[in-house]
Order: sequence, then C-alpha cells, then structure tokens
Amino acid sequence: MAHYTGPKAKINRRLNSIIFEGAGAVRAAERRPNPPGMHTRRGKTSNYGLQMMEKQKVKYYYGLSETQLRRFFNMARRQAGNTGDNLLLLCERRLDNVIRRAGFTLTRPQARQGIAHGHFQVNGRKVDVPSYLVEAGDIINVKPRGNLQTLYRSVLADQSGDPPVWITTEKDQLSASVTQLPAHEDISLPLNIGFVIEFLSR
Repeated sequence: MAHYTGPKAKINRRLNSIIFEGAGAVRAAERRPNPPGMHTRRGKTSNYGLQMMEKQKVKYYYGLSETQLRRFFNMARRQAGNTGDNLLLLCERRLDNVIRRAGFTLTRPQARQGIAHGHFQVNGRKVDVPSYLVEAGDIINVKPRGNLQTLYRSVLADQSGDPPVWITTEKDQLSASVTQLPAHEDISLPLNIGFVIEFLSR
C-alpha cells in the first residue's frame, strides 16, 4: 500500500509528534499524549527503536511506502552532499508536499487525493502522481474547472501563515510557483535524520 490509511491519531501518539495534521488527529493527540495501548508508560527505548521511530516519522509525514522511502534513500546516496539532507529535500519536492505547503490543502493526504483525482496541473499539464518531483521554475495550478476553483479558493482563503520562501502562491490565480529548490532550513519535519540514515543503511 502506498500510504497509511488507518487511525491517524494513533500514529501521532505512538511517535509523540504531530505527524498527521488533521484537526481530529491533533485534538486526540493533545487530549491523550500517552502512547496507544494498555501499557501507556514510555520505557527506555533501544537505539534500534529510536532509529525505527525516526524512520517512521519520515514515512508517515510524507506519505511514503517502504519501497518509496528506500528509492529516495538510494537517490540521496548518489547525490553529492549530506545524505540525510538530500533525502529530506527530495521528500520536500514531492508534488503532494508542495501543494500542502503552498496552502491548497490542509493536510498531505488531502493533497494526495486531489492530485490522484486530477485536480492539479504542472506547467499546464495534468499530473496525477503525488510523488512527482518538482523543479525550480515549475508552476502548479488548479485545473480550470468551476467546482474545483471554488473548492480550492475557499481553502486558500481560510489558510493562515505564509508558504515557505521557495514557493510563491498566487491566491487570485490559484497557482503556486517553485521559485527555487528547498534548502536545509526549509525542511518542515523536525527529527534526527542521522537515526533514519543509520536505520536505512543496515
């Protein structure tokens, strides 16, 4: 399965982090911050367990399958520079992440659903693959269809905060431009990426 579709609040509680941004999942995690299950005390976690948790954060946050995560890891290893940064920057460039960070949706699962249903175009062409990697200069826009324009215009109007510096959102035109590729400081997921690389290098 390409991405997780089970109880999202349970993942937030298990990983002790807001991985899924849906209002219900956030409220549930805040109301019950302890891990799910009968035995709720957090014991000492092994080094392997810590590495696994950090890897799971990346997987669930960006909506990756194990195969996709391994593929991104192999791509990151072949690139020059820090493998951990390379891995996260590849994840940041996924189309579903860019659409979420541009403000078109409230969560990444919503962005994936919209992309899969053909709601978005990249440089004027429909792209229905959430893992599509954007490049600097790409322009993403909502498909010119009345009901979709109304839907995403209302979502953008309710959004608070600004997109990251590498994305410029034009709310009136329902478009977003990738002005440059993301850098280390633009990574949106706080975690110990060293643990992730150690786990994936086994």
